[in-house]
Amino acid sequence: MATDGSLATGQRSLGDPTLDYPLWPPLTAGCPRTGTPDLGYPVEVDYAYQKADAAALFAPAADAGAPRGGLERWAPLLPPLLAPGLGEGGTPLVELEPGVYVKDEARNPTWSHKDRLNRCTTSAAVGVGAPGIAVASSGNHGASAAAYAARAGLRCVVFTGPDLPPAVDAFLNAYGAVVLPVPWEARWPLLRQVVDRLGLHPVSNLTATHTGHAYGPEGYKTVAYEIFRDIGVPSAVFVPTGYGELLFGVWKGFSELHRLGLADRVPRIHACESAAGAPLAQAVRQGLPAARVAVGPSEAYSIGSPVSGYRGVVAVRASGGRALTLDDGQLAAAQAELARAGLWTELSAAAGLAGLRSLHGEGPVDGPVVCVSTSSGFKDRGVGTRSTEPVTPEWEDVRHRLHAAGIRG
Repeated sequence: MATDGSLATGQRSLGDPTLDYPLWPPLTAGCPRTGTPDLGYPVEVDYAYQKADAAALFAPAADAGAPRGGLERWAPLLPPLLAPGLGEGGTPLVELEPGVYVKDEARNPTWSHKDRLNRCTTSAAVGVGAPGIAVASSGNHGASAAAYAARAGLRCVVFTGPDLPPAVDAFLNAYGAVVLPVPWEARWPLLRQVVDRLGLHPVSNLTATHTGHAYGPEGYKTVAYEIFRDIGVPSAVFVPTGYGELLFGVWKGFSELHRLGLADRVPRIHACESAAGAPLAQAVRQGLPAARVAVGPSEAYSIGSPVSGYRGVVAVRASGGRALTLDDGQLAAAQAELARAGLWTELSAAAGLAGLRSLHGEGPVDGPVVCVSTSSGFKDRGVGTRSTEPVTPEWEDVRHRLHAAGIRG
């Protein structure tokens, strides 16, 4: 099996770190020896860290001599990148105000953080010789999976919900994916059948509580790597959270930097969930490895999840972070603040900044903080429904419209 410069050595159980498995095949249903029908424990990829040339790998961005885009930059600390890339990663860190930075993941090829994950999971599909990939997704994950499957010459089946936004539907179909809108509760049983009957490689979760793909969160580590190269170790990172894979990846990336002797500490990693569900917050509060909750109405559909996974618990507890919950009003306020700064984000993507703002009045923040913004405003459900009223080509009408907007001479 080709390694493409990867130092990956195997897979390790998060439920029992003494349990390890070979690197291939990727475990797509969690640890088989610690999981139960009601609770799954994920696995993570382990590496020969002692062989990594950390100084060269994490040289300052200005001196690295490598393009910012593409996960190849970090190949030694990723699973084998066997699928071609699309220039994912290398996203900008925008200073919103002194000491407050936004990591804008909307600059990825399909305009979301999911591209980092799907470069790794599609590579796994190539590695095992699968004819295609299958995914259950409400939007970002499916669009990204479809793009990377197309790039690799693989088929892609996307099970999505019945209320799929038209813009996202068009996005998925543009890549040639087979898009199957079904009732929400039917997505995962059908996904399992496609995997079992047709041999497609699953890049979505297959277990009762979220374990997800073994290789996927490894791609998210590169968010931490890039933050470190740009500003060092922040005091905290605020991460929009659904299943917690991005949360875990950011934590693991900083943990590796500490392990390699480059960072003196790991920042606090704060989960930022929609208050409409927030299973991770419940798991942390109750001391559980994962939790299941009822999900109420919310426009933040990308982070609305009825179930959490153990990865998120690990990231929050190990970093000393918190599981924050945000209502739609807080998310909309953060989305509007980002727009005023020139960043158009999905409502769910504004959860990182909303999480930071929710701590207002709890004392000063010690050092710089980073709010991850996960995706473009293009992904919101209401996109394409607004129609601005035309104005007649007469000065008085134009002046009236300008005055109404607060623009006066």
